[in-house]
Amino acid sequence: MHIDPAVIERIGAIAGGIVVGFVAIYALVQDWKTPGVENNVFKLMLLLLGVGAIVALLAGVGVLGTFHGGAYSS
Repeated sequence: MHIDPAVIERIGAIAGGIVVGFVAIYALVQDWKTPGVENNVFKLMLLLLGVGAIVALLAGVGVLGTFHGGAYSS
């Protein structure tokens, strides 16, 4: 196996998805019972951050982004 930029990008997406996902979910669980409109917006932002981390993790693993015939296909 050789290391090219695509492999480095996948490793970064997997590691980033795991770290950001755990931090976002942990912060969401800790902040869940706080009242207030501002806190509800913060919870929504944490939820979206967690969803984005899951998408990055799935893209890094190869579940997403395997569409053939894209802009760089030969």
